[in-house]
Amino acid sequence: MVPRYTRPQMDAIWAPENRFRIWFEIEALAAEAMATLGTVPAAAAAAIRSRGGAAMAAFSAADLARIDAIERETRHDVIAFLTWLAEAVGPDSRFVHLGLTSSDVLDTCLAVQMTQAADLLLADLDAVLAALRTRALQHRHTLTIGRSHGIHAEPTSFGLKLAGHYAEFARNRTRLLAARAEIAVAAISGAVGTYAHVDPRVEAHVAAQLGLAVETVSTQVIPRDRHAAFFCTLAVIASGVERLATEIRHLQRSEVREAEEFFHPGQKGSSAMPHKRNPVLSENLTGLARLVRGAVVPALENVALWHERDISHSSVERAIAPDATVTLDFALARLAAMVRDLVIYPERMAANLDALGGVAHSGEVLLALARAGISREDAYAIVQRNAMATWTRLGTPEGRSFRQNLDADPEVAGRVPAAVLDAAMDARAHLVQVDAVFARVFGEASG
Repeated sequence: MVPRYTRPQMDAIWAPENRFRIWFEIEALAAEAMATLGTVPAAAAAAIRSRGGAAMAAFSAADLARIDAIERETRHDVIAFLTWLAEAVGPDSRFVHLGLTSSDVLDTCLAVQMTQAADLLLADLDAVLAALRTRALQHRHTLTIGRSHGIHAEPTSFGLKLAGHYAEFARNRTRLLAARAEIAVAAISGAVGTYAHVDPRVEAHVAAQLGLAVETVSTQVIPRDRHAAFFCTLAVIASGVERLATEIRHLQRSEVREAEEFFHPGQKGSSAMPHKRNPVLSENLTGLARLVRGAVVPALENVALWHERDISHSSVERAIAPDATVTLDFALARLAAMVRDLVIYPERMAANLDALGGVAHSGEVLLALARAGISREDAYAIVQRNAMATWTRLGTPEGRSFRQNLDADPEVAGRVPAAVLDAAMDARAHLVQVDAVFARVFGEASG
């Protein structure tokens, strides 16, 4: 995790202190469940909770250093923690980890951490959705040129552009909820997952207290298809971030200038060129999205473990779980702020809409000619001929607008009334169904 792209709340989820607190909670809950079943003395379970809990409450850098020192000797992280815990609990520590295996603690802990991370990411998505909704409603009827292949197509609404991104992030929120539910499972099933040394009721108690479901078949580890689905979901969300960031990067280009990132007082765009106002935030988001997607292939490769378990997945998850969630958390927060502060230029959108002499209305003119009785093939040829004449002579002394070329064409003049052409070239006609789309996206009460 790079500090530059790390927010404190998400960082805290992956900190050693949080991991050890969750490990202790799993062990204490398991001991308490065993006490109710009579396999652990109730006094011992109480001692584990009180003495171990006190040690965790006072957990310090010295305790972390002690665990690290033990691990350097044992070369086993869970054993190092259990040894440290035993020093705090005393003789009753013989009832800690009774019948459990390391994966029970590691995988259940990872499930808790990933659900904690998912909850933060869901809140981040809510902020992005709120920002997109506000700006979409503000610009519901702001005309702009739609583009396909990067080339002017037909008029659209800037708000409609943003509504499309809103709908995508709403779908991503649904996906993340599903991924969170899939990853929120506990496994307290012992070596190779047979429950030979631990009652399934212990697992049920631990899972319920941690807000998790019970893994159907753990095989000693929780199957990694769950984790793969989670990281794939993060990657899809990151791709949505990049799609919106790419749109803003294009709109901020000097030749377009329809929208731009807010430029703060005192901000500098270039060390060499004082005039520069670069789309640095959206470019940064594009790069961060690549990092999040980078977790997908390793997560998918983690699915195929040997037999009941191996640890080839472990080193991967120690890296991708914090890195992907931390990076996406930062990216979503940055995206929400960027959308909220986005500077939008409707007058520039209007200028760009007319920049090609009106050829953006060729589709509607084609329909008008067809309604006037001209075959579609002939109408297409007429419209394309006049559109190309407009396009190729733009800015030259002999250049004429699309409408002027149509008025001068004998195959159009006298066959299509001027009022029909006026209506066909009215950009606002492209907004007649925008409210219907907004109602579908935001609901009837969208304002």
